[in-house]
Amino acid sequence: MDAQQFLAEFGHIANAPGGVDHLRELILHLAISGDLIATESPIDASPLLETIEQQKRDHTEKKRVIPKQASVSREIVKAPAHWAVCRLGDLALTITGGGTPSKNHPAYWGGDIPWASVKDMKELKFLDDTEDFITEEGLKNSSSNLIPPGRIIVCTRMGLGKIAVNRVALAINQDLKALELPKEVDSNFFLIIYKTREVSGTGTTVSGIKQDQLLALPAALPPIEEQSRIVAKVDELMALCDRLEQQQQQRRKLQNALRQSTLQAVATATSPHELQTTWTRLADNFGQLFSAPEDVVSFKGMILDLAMSGHLSNIAHRHASKGDELLDAIAARRIAWSMESLDQERKEALAMLKKIRIQQASTPDLALPEHWVWSSLLQVSKVIIDCDHKTPSYSTTGFHLIRTTDIRDGEMRLHSTKMVSQESYLARSRRLVPKSGDIFFTREAPMGEAAIVPNGSPVCLGQRLMLVRLFEYLFNNRFLIYAIRSPSFQNRLQSSAIGMTVKHINVGDVENLMVPVPPRIEQDRIVAIVDGLFHLCDHYMDQLTRKQRMATNLVSSAVSTITGITTEPDEEPMKAPSTELIAPIRLGETPDIKAQAPLAKLLTRHNGEMSAKDLWQRYGGEIDAFYAQLKTEVAHGWIQEPEVAEMRQVTAERAEA
Repeated sequence: MDAQQFLAEFGHIANAPGGVDHLRELILHLAISGDLIATESPIDASPLLETIEQQKRDHTEKKRVIPKQASVSREIVKAPAHWAVCRLGDLALTITGGGTPSKNHPAYWGGDIPWASVKDMKELKFLDDTEDFITEEGLKNSSSNLIPPGRIIVCTRMGLGKIAVNRVALAINQDLKALELPKEVDSNFFLIIYKTREVSGTGTTVSGIKQDQLLALPAALPPIEEQSRIVAKVDELMALCDRLEQQQQQRRKLQNALRQSTLQAVATATSPHELQTTWTRLADNFGQLFSAPEDVVSFKGMILDLAMSGHLSNIAHRHASKGDELLDAIAARRIAWSMESLDQERKEALAMLKKIRIQQASTPDLALPEHWVWSSLLQVSKVIIDCDHKTPSYSTTGFHLIRTTDIRDGEMRLHSTKMVSQESYLARSRRLVPKSGDIFFTREAPMGEAAIVPNGSPVCLGQRLMLVRLFEYLFNNRFLIYAIRSPSFQNRLQSSAIGMTVKHINVGDVENLMVPVPPRIEQDRIVAIVDGLFHLCDHYMDQLTRKQRMATNLVSSAVSTITGITTEPDEEPMKAPSTELIAPIRLGETPDIKAQAPLAKLLTRHNGEMSAKDLWQRYGGEIDAFYAQLKTEVAHGWIQEPEVAEMRQVTAERAEA
């Protein structure tokens, strides 16, 4: 690709999602294909390889010298004719591995020798410092090696593709390799080559690449003078990318501030006419205020906080009754209702009355309209109970067993639930049967999600879920859902959460969570306003999503044209592994209490060993995040490196389970 084509594609690439990163990638590929600079009088680079081979033959460290690699066809390497086509191992003289001194010998650690591991390989060009240090004794009594300054340090396990130049002498662990370059290879140009190689590994849990595979990666070497010119041009273009990224960030800040002020104008409207005017202004400028779907998500959060602080009620006549009158009505109705009979549901209500008398929930320091009041979830609920921890028998029909992962964004998703038989559930459960209009609330993994039980769908509570039942004619359950989803409520929830490994909230703390209570008629009006705003938000989000997808496809096409690399279209994010790891995950060194090691701490609570699937489910979150955390804790030694494990395909039936 020539400069004209690059400039023609520049605009839509830069402004696409992750556009600047794509530009950086394209610059590197143009650099190693010879398309970034022009050469009037090309010089054959083949003699450079012959000189490098001679240096290998004369090298004093014979055991570390990289052997001559197999020849590579010029057809698979895009490069000018005067460049020397070779393999990565042909560009380096020696390769040195490392090791880890025994953690059982304190005398090996805490010395003056920097000891590098994968966690030290940041996204930086130079490796100047490390988190850990070892002693001379530790160096001598391990397979680690002291690497002189100026070597190329690469990862061969976990952080594959990471590379840096050490400017200080340091030792390395077994997951790193140090390459010694000859003077015929500019270290900065080698970095460019390496960053464009397909450094991919194998492994069930921790991915790694063998040394022979790494050294056999194809490459091309230009003359020395050309290497310097390419490096200078890449540095120049990368600096431009940095400035472009900074400008985009500044534009985003201005955009966010403008969006906030525009929404504030909507929120403070004091009449229907003013509301219509400010909302029209917002709609007309939507393209300038929102540039990504996540902007709309943030916008929804602002709407909910404004709604829960009474700002969206300024445009309408307020009902004469007050929020505390509503609480009095709920309390009176609860007493009358609980006295009618003493079946199980009403026994729950009597127990709640006793709790309310001793409840000491603190009121948030947030201003509400004068006629609103703060109330705990326990106060506004007819019934609020935790799940029954007994596990009923699974069946093909009956109740949908709702798990915490089945509730997202205010919706209850029934498409992937297990079923439990009605007889089994009723026989084992001492709790009341959920009904349409009840609210399910998650108190762990993930915490703070809520949804209304849909009509005509029999459901039951799964682990770490609570049921909230309101007096529906006194309190709007959809208003409560919006209150729970508001960022201000979520912040209060987080402050009440406990747990070092998996954040969760106790049942009593859920009952103490505070929500704003306006009169019922005002609740209905707020729900209608929020519904209307969210409907428009969803419309605009669809537009932004389509626009973003189109831009991404255009970028993929441009990248393919420029680099020759075909990018597969984005797929749905993986929700669960399609394979199952048979080998167990075992605890390594017990982490410090302050260490960010949630998986190791879960293993500690389960006798130091669990299957990968069980560990993932208890950890919560997406599978990609789980594996990233697992790699991190293995790197720190908190979890033992998993053995080479058998993988079996999970059947559709078992995957749903």
